[in-house]
Amino acid sequence: MIFIVLCLLCVVGSASAYQFYLDCPESVQVGIPLNCSVDSNLPAGTAFDIVFYQSVYIATPFYRTSLEIPENHSTLYQSIDTKRLPGGQYKVEVQFSGPEEGKLSSDSITLQVPKLVDRSGEITITSPLSQTFDEALRIEGSISKLGNKGVEIEVKGPGGVVFGPQWIDTKVDFRSGAGIFTSKVTVSRPGEYDVYFKDQDGYIGVKTFNVLSQMNPGPTSVPVTALTALPQLATVPPLLPSTTKSPLSLFSVMAALSITGLLTVLINKYR
Repeated sequence: MIFIVLCLLCVVGSASAYQFYLDCPESVQVGIPLNCSVDSNLPAGTAFDIVFYQSVYIATPFYRTSLEIPENHSTLYQSIDTKRLPGGQYKVEVQFSGPEEGKLSSDSITLQVPKLVDRSGEITITSPLSQTFDEALRIEGSISKLGNKGVEIEVKGPGGVVFGPQWIDTKVDFRSGAGIFTSKVTVSRPGEYDVYFKDQDGYIGVKTFNVLSQMNPGPTSVPVTALTALPQLATVPPLLPSTTKSPLSLFSVMAALSITGLLTVLINKYR
């Protein structure tokens, strides 16, 4: 009898608990969004956070977003960008700000541990990652061990998809076995363009190109600041000797003539 009562209590307890199910893929390749979903019968308007950790054991998250249970209790979807993230184990966790977590059923799932697979190291880009309209968009490089199997590329820019997805041929590098690819995509405006690569085994990685309207100019000479004109000073004419001779006195003239005559006489006498 006691056993039956305990079972009934468990059934009632389970029925009164709310259910919450977080679902994320077990693994995804770096560059592809990590798409998670949430299903729950928690009351509409119940708020919670989805937190993304770079490692299972690191407590500091680098992505967090807030969601609410909708009125119709439809499935919620959350996409987490994985571009440029390192490969490895990650953790997605649901956090409540109130007591809701204590009201969840025992089969509820609030934690997922997805793995990011990084194959981007297989891609080598030989064309410049910064290009102008004159050369954009040249996509050249190789993929290790691909040979002549070909590769699929898709280009996304500021306005969305501008090329592909389209399969292009690769040429085998007999020294390394890599597959060499080359393609040129016409773009209409500057900005960042992501090129996604896939082979027969699936997604490889993404490489980002920066298209510039013009190349960054080199160092320019420092402009010479114009000197402020000084106030014009009044021109003072130079002091010149006067052309007007001062008149000599009559006495001075007579004395000079007498001396001149005396000298003449003496000179003639002693010749």
